[in-house]
Amino acid sequence: MDEVKQLVTDIKSKNLKPIYFLMGEEAYYIDKISDFIETTVLTEEERGFNQMVLYGRDVSISDIVENAKRYPLMAQYQVLIVKEAQDLSRNIDKLIKYAENPQQTTVLVINYKYKKIDKRKALYKALKKVGVVFESKKLYENQVADWIRRVLASKSYAITPKAAQMLVEFLGTDLGKINNELEKLQIILPKDTQISPDHIEENIGISKDYNNFELRKALGERNIIKAHRIINYFADNPKDNPMVVTIALLFSFFSQLLHFHGLKDKSARNVASALRVNPYFVNDYVTAARNYPMRKVSAVISTLREFDVRSKGVGSNAVPHRDLFKELLVKILN
Repeated sequence: MDEVKQLVTDIKSKNLKPIYFLMGEEAYYIDKISDFIETTVLTEEERGFNQMVLYGRDVSISDIVENAKRYPLMAQYQVLIVKEAQDLSRNIDKLIKYAENPQQTTVLVINYKYKKIDKRKALYKALKKVGVVFESKKLYENQVADWIRRVLASKSYAITPKAAQMLVEFLGTDLGKINNELEKLQIILPKDTQISPDHIEENIGISKDYNNFELRKALGERNIIKAHRIINYFADNPKDNPMVVTIALLFSFFSQLLHFHGLKDKSARNVASALRVNPYFVNDYVTAARNYPMRKVSAVISTLREFDVRSKGVGSNAVPHRDLFKELLVKILN
């Protein structure tokens, strides 16, 4: 992310701003930037007197301002970090007076996770004028695999498309969770390793053969035996393979397949761009399109909507998920 790289470069070169307001749905980059400031701006000796961490649930805006107006002791700056500042959302506008005239020897870092301030209001404009307002946006699912690849490449690792997809489907779009697993792999595996599905299975515990990616592929190929094996595995391990997640991923796949049918240009490059998928997976859509005409895809999408409701207990309270899984499979494949 170019904005993050530029922030890190500026902080390293001591091109500091008096306020860093870090906000948005994705906590990963907020934590990364905040931690970088915490460990970089001051020397270890300076931190004892000039660095403080406050928590939004324990303080008021006036407490923050009072501490921000202190002068550093035997250092050029003091660093004040406010974590979980979203707990102050009702009163965050009161920060405007300080933002209009901040202490130039204070580096104030506000971690405002999972929320953002209104860009039309005076507070945002004041913060933007004197400091940095960074919005950490949540990545879409189709962007996460590429993010994994970039993070690993920066650490001298590579990863196969299937292995990256396994992580996304098992861990979702939470970059913090994914990064924790990547760090575990980096401890275990030597640099220049290409991380494979086997590495994921052995070290993280995600089955390389029984997962939503393989189920999607089996359905696309109309491989009935393989699809039933995966469904039985899911039914035997419901905690690791919740039905609502499987249905959501299948819904996404068949929706993309419907989009594929509507494309005039079905070249690999255009398909990858239009569906926002890795070119490695384009052949899966080509195969599935042969096996599922447009009318059948529409019927499958309708079936998935029905089973999404039923999997949540509406009209199927007494039906075990194992039986629902099997019924869904029959309806998709028939």
